[in-house]
Amino acid sequence: MTISRRALLAAGAGVGLLTACGSNTGRGDGSGAGPKLSQWYHQYGEAGTEQAVKRYAAAYKKAEVTVQWRPGNYDQQTAAALLTESGPDVFEGGPTLDQIQGGQVVDLTDLLEGVKDDFNPAVLTPKTYDGKIWGIPQVIDMQLLYYRKSLLKDAGVEPPTTLDALVDAARKLTTKKVKGLFLGNDGGAGVLGGTPLYAAGLQLVTEDGKVGFDDPAAALALAKIYQLYADKSLLLGAPTDWSDPSAFLQGLTAMQWSGLWALPQVQKELGDDFGVLPFPKDGSGSPAVPVGAFGAAVSARSKHKEAASDFVKWLWVERADYQEDFALSYGFHIPARISLAKKADKLKTGAAAEAVRFTTDHGYAQPLLWTPASQTAYQDALSRIIKSGANPESELRTVVRKVSAELDRVKKKS
Repeated sequence: MTISRRALLAAGAGVGLLTACGSNTGRGDGSGAGPKLSQWYHQYGEAGTEQAVKRYAAAYKKAEVTVQWRPGNYDQQTAAALLTESGPDVFEGGPTLDQIQGGQVVDLTDLLEGVKDDFNPAVLTPKTYDGKIWGIPQVIDMQLLYYRKSLLKDAGVEPPTTLDALVDAARKLTTKKVKGLFLGNDGGAGVLGGTPLYAAGLQLVTEDGKVGFDDPAAALALAKIYQLYADKSLLLGAPTDWSDPSAFLQGLTAMQWSGLWALPQVQKELGDDFGVLPFPKDGSGSPAVPVGAFGAAVSARSKHKEAASDFVKWLWVERADYQEDFALSYGFHIPARISLAKKADKLKTGAAAEAVRFTTDHGYAQPLLWTPASQTAYQDALSRIIKSGANPESELRTVVRKVSAELDRVKKKS
């Protein structure tokens, strides 16, 4: 099984435990040219990524770094390994709130001294807890709205910049053969998450750790998502889901919510006959762009914590060439460093440049305090609202109570 970086942007999944994990860590006793470090990655779907990260590791001269490519349920494997002496020194992950609160990862704040402001705050903030940085963002994935220029023009529809306009456009673009919008085969319940809330000027969790959508504007926004379903404007039952642009490319839908990774394929097949937009604003809110980034973290159980931290700094802070290569040579992603995103040739023009601007101006990531329990409560309610027409106000009241209790629980642990 392979997993691409786009998996970051799907609904947040809980981190569980396995009863066992691999013991071949590559660690040694620190003899020879330097300490032996083990570095874990999840198994990417993009061809060439594994060879690239092994090449980076081989170029490091202060330690012998062994890369492990981990198939299967990577999150569970990592969670289990961090509780043992046989886990990785450096690993790719959130890290999660539980890992931070449990003292399982090393404080990496000093690694970003002098360059912290160059990391996109949307993806750095979820790596920050109690004023300290626990993971260094590697690369940014983001979602955006693709639309077919010719289909909108033929229907006399302008690219929608508000949620009301999106509902109206999807209705007008729907014909016997083409649906107006594709948000995934479940109507958007899985992929949208908190995006409509952010577009309405709200948040999942406020900066002071409280529920960020206990507001009438939340119900109004989600009611409009239901309206898309009720109008039969949404494509459902497509051969592939939202992360794949096939439905859009085959003309099954005039607009599709997908990811930046789809851009090269869309551009190759449609040429100039497409445009991209952030999720449209609602009411007094602003456009919203969900982003995500794996972070490089250091295990607190590592026997070589200082050496592991030095390696992370070398790869994800100092080696700008490797960071750009990792982002743009294997799939299509945005470097986590703002300066690199601005100067990368592949991101300077057209839809790619717009995507970078959307991310910088409107990007948001799920907050660290947004736990799997909160995610499940909210997503289940969103599914009932979209597919069953459940009352948004009553559904959200229940979610607010559950999330508030969950936030109280995790804050007590800090």
